[in-house]
Amino acid sequence: MADVKKMATREGYGRGLVALGAEHEDIVALDADLAGSTKTGMFAKAYPDRHFNCGIAEADMMCVAAGFAANGFVPFASSFAMFAAGRAFEQIRNSIGYPHLNVKIGASHGGLSVGEDGATHQCIEDLAIMRAIPNMTVLCPCDGNEMKQAVKALLAYDGPAYLRLGRLAVETVTDQVEGYEFQIGKGVLLRDGQDVTVVAVGMMVQMALTAADILAEEGISVRVIDMHTIKPLDVEAVTAAVNDIGKIITVEDHNILNGLGSAVCEVAAEMGKGIVKRVGIQDQFGQSAPYERLLAINGVTVEHIVELAQELARK
Repeated sequence: MADVKKMATREGYGRGLVALGAEHEDIVALDADLAGSTKTGMFAKAYPDRHFNCGIAEADMMCVAAGFAANGFVPFASSFAMFAAGRAFEQIRNSIGYPHLNVKIGASHGGLSVGEDGATHQCIEDLAIMRAIPNMTVLCPCDGNEMKQAVKALLAYDGPAYLRLGRLAVETVTDQVEGYEFQIGKGVLLRDGQDVTVVAVGMMVQMALTAADILAEEGISVRVIDMHTIKPLDVEAVTAAVNDIGKIITVEDHNILNGLGSAVCEVAAEMGKGIVKRVGIQDQFGQSAPYERLLAINGVTVEHIVELAQELARK
């Protein structure tokens, strides 16, 4: 995928907001003094009267967003995942989730991607935290194209939602899917296969596709699913993978507890069959180190996915 164009999903978020802002005057963007990082600065430049910098006060920002939603606006409130899901959890739960207000939370720099910033800024729990809030929709698109479509889909969706944005530029892969259309709660079949299924989320989708290419050369056929929606999970796609193949690997830049891996395991457990191997952060805090090294420490690598698939294929 070396020749494929790259874009960070946070870039797709900013572009998506700007494109929709022209047609929908009810969209407002809120930021916690991080417009440059979350890319809502694009929206601020295009529509300065509809962008509000709430300062380094994420809890207040979520309450302001709730107020906008209660008055008919569609607020997109943005910050780093650590501060959105972590610092402002109570406000999201009680002021947005509980009254089921139409607030969209754009949470950037999730997972270990902030690298050298260290464990205090590496949010590996956000999908689990947001997934536990009743009626909260949780999304994590894999590339810029998918992110732009996700923003559009969230505008049409009436209810609270958490949208994880990636820091790093990644290969665009979804625009290569014929007839691709983003649907909340519906995973995308990027490649079909018969021996092993790899279910990935966010920036790990590209890693899963690379592993599938390597495995194909060995004669191992891999089904790759881009599970951009953690909640509601595409139960139908997981059920089909269990019934058709029975051997699943989940890949996420998140704690293996209560994220994508756990969600897939819940489906398999209720079905009473299938094998699920979880690739992700091994229930440990990160460190101050380059992103690739942090992933390798946790076994989140193409090589590890290949090894697990080989093991499962032999069974």
